[in-house]
Amino acid sequence: MLKLQIPKNRMNYLIKQIPLHFDAVVLEQGWEYYHKGRVTEIDLKGTRIQAAVTGSQIYETNIHLENFANSECSCTYDGSCKHMAAAFFSLYAPYGRPELLLQQLKQQILTRKKPIRGASLAQDKKAGQANVPLEAAMPVEWHRFFEGKFHGFSISHQHSIETFYDSALESLPAHAVNWQSSARELFMFHILLFMMRKIEQFYQDTKSSYLSYYHENGCKIAAKNCEDKLVAFIENTDLNKSFAAEPKHWQATVKMLSDFALQGKDSPIDWLFVYRFIWWKLSDHRQAQQEEIQRLTVLLGKKELLARKKDTLLAARAHFDIMQGDTELAFARLEQLNHPNAKDFFLYLHHYYKDKKWSDMLVWLRWMLPSVANANHDDFRTFCQYWQDTTKHLDSDSEWVQVMESLLPRSYYYYTAYLLQTKRYRQWIDLQLANRISPLSLYATELKAIEEHDSSLLLPLYHQAAERAVLEKNRASYKTAVRLLKKLHTIYKQLGQDDRWEHYVYRLADKFSRLRAFQEELKKGKWIR
Repeated sequence: MLKLQIPKNRMNYLIKQIPLHFDAVVLEQGWEYYHKGRVTEIDLKGTRIQAAVTGSQIYETNIHLENFANSECSCTYDGSCKHMAAAFFSLYAPYGRPELLLQQLKQQILTRKKPIRGASLAQDKKAGQANVPLEAAMPVEWHRFFEGKFHGFSISHQHSIETFYDSALESLPAHAVNWQSSARELFMFHILLFMMRKIEQFYQDTKSSYLSYYHENGCKIAAKNCEDKLVAFIENTDLNKSFAAEPKHWQATVKMLSDFALQGKDSPIDWLFVYRFIWWKLSDHRQAQQEEIQRLTVLLGKKELLARKKDTLLAARAHFDIMQGDTELAFARLEQLNHPNAKDFFLYLHHYYKDKKWSDMLVWLRWMLPSVANANHDDFRTFCQYWQDTTKHLDSDSEWVQVMESLLPRSYYYYTAYLLQTKRYRQWIDLQLANRISPLSLYATELKAIEEHDSSLLLPLYHQAAERAVLEKNRASYKTAVRLLKKLHTIYKQLGQDDRWEHYVYRLADKFSRLRAFQEELKKGKWIR
């Protein structure tokens, strides 16, 4: 981090001037810029500080050390801006911790009675009083209105993303309450798009913050809520009919959607899902589909695409193949993915599951199998559940069993439950033996079900667990082994094989004759003398 140490009297002057010229929100944005290392150059020229601060471009900032009111920045902001604030915090760094000073200055700003210079406040007020959105206006104008309503809003604490989410949903829809239904529906759709885009912006801006965990977690929760609302809204809206009623607005909308969704950014929003889900609901509009396909073809034809963006574009392009019924061509495109993610294809599983198209489900489940090995826990569980539900509608479950075996050990819990459910007890026992699972770690109801069916199946499970416990060679393990042997003795009695039990226990005692403590435990059980 760049540091320039100015005289202490000059720094004290700046500290007094900051609360008089800055809004609290702008000041915090400046601290974020400083914290992210965006002050790339800073120098003292006479009584002025010259600094270069990187935003959407590099801005030149001049801070006057004698008359702060004459300070200026090359950005378009009217008043003391975040770039000037970032330079100020860089100047303060040699004297103390800027984040602590930030809290003190914010408190002074919030408690002041009358600001001397209110240019930034006037700008916020002007933005908040933007014109009312017009029904005939294009979506880009609506988004300008949305931006104006939330001008200056930034993430500053753990719950502020929730404040934005609630405020947007409460305040924005009311502006279209008297519009025609088709325009009102589209307006609501754009409110959700705006909210998701804004959440993504908050996520990107706070990734380097010292509170990034809380901010990112809040962004992900709000993003999921937005996605759920968008899905519910689209499910209850006839998008084909809406497109026919507002063709120009929808043409602009799908172009805007492409710009948002096809960047391949690290985002809390699952833009690829949103993009494909919306296009799937616009199945009647072939002309719009062809135009979008041409756009994707042009984008894919560009050289030096980043791997993540190329994957996004390939998945988007394959989606139109699927919509047109050419699954084989879609798979051919998807085979080019650099990093296939199983979660990206649950959209199709859910669609075919909902429509009870089990043959299509099976095609996708087979294709997704290689990528599932690297899926996270929740996605893996979803995949296994889809497979199991699909198996119920097939002539045989042999393929499902093979899939579960191929995915072991991750599929252990799903596979073992299925074996019990279908009363394949011998295979269930073999699975426990292969995974070295002690019966003490299994549910009593599971063991009881097998015991009632055929208790002899449990013998190898208890034999293995008991001898494995003895081999640990400590007193606690010997006691565990005795617990297992007691159950084993009971099973032999139920089977009427007492002679076999005595033969086994004496062989066991002879095998571990040098383990004195274990011999003592066997004598306590009165199995040997």
